[in-house]
Amino acid sequence: MSIPDFVKILEVKRYSKNTISSYVMVVQMAQQYFNKSLNKVDETELHKYFYHMVHTKKVSYSYQKQIAMGLKLYYKEVFNTSINLEFLFPKRKPEKLPVILSKKDIEKIIGKVTNIKHKSMIALVYSAGLRIGELIDLKISDIDSSRMIIHIKFAKGNKDRIIPLSEKLLVMLRVYYKEYTPKEYMFEGQKGGKYTTSSFGKLLKRAAQKAKINKNITAHTLRHSYATHLLEKGIDIRVIQKLLGHNSIKTTMIYTQVTTSILLNVKSPFDD
Repeated sequence: MSIPDFVKILEVKRYSKNTISSYVMVVQMAQQYFNKSLNKVDETELHKYFYHMVHTKKVSYSYQKQIAMGLKLYYKEVFNTSINLEFLFPKRKPEKLPVILSKKDIEKIIGKVTNIKHKSMIALVYSAGLRIGELIDLKISDIDSSRMIIHIKFAKGNKDRIIPLSEKLLVMLRVYYKEYTPKEYMFEGQKGGKYTTSSFGKLLKRAAQKAKINKNITAHTLRHSYATHLLEKGIDIRVIQKLLGHNSIKTTMIYTQVTTSILLNVKSPFDD
């Protein structure tokens, strides 16, 4: 069996599109590294490959885990072989605080974008706290202006969720829609079909540079900022958990560590 067969198996087992795409990329990278079929690669060679990825390529904690999970699943489903890669999982994830933008920074970024399509995309990600994949997969029919909601379908973990639709964003989307008239997806490429994640990343970085904001900004930065600003407004942490689509409240709790309205109200004992 080949990678297309692997994809079909994962689709039948209802893995999300993003997970399938990630695992396929993991397998393709390993095949390029070994330059031979992976059924001819033993565990010792795989361990050397991991050493190369961690110490030479310096992959992140999360990607290291993704490589192990993707390859283990590929061997199981394609070759019916169980390989032991669990011990290669990093034991402790670095507890790095997310980059957060202020409301003024986000206003500057959006203000520097003249293209209504690009402006609407950035505004939508921030106003609804979307993951980049959720933005790309969003269809016109998922925007319900009568109920003022956005319906996110088959998100991470194959879960649906409902997010309030911003009134200001709706005005912006209507202007965009009249000008671009997308057919199926809310934001489409020049030749139709889905917009790409890489293109969005580039346009966001250009906007941040024009706004003279010297931070490493990604789509997830906008999502982090959305959650933090909600917390600063006094929205309950469990409500934010539901809006973000987090399985565990522990994931959402990270924002309590970067909420300035809470942290800055703590008086230093030195002042006493």
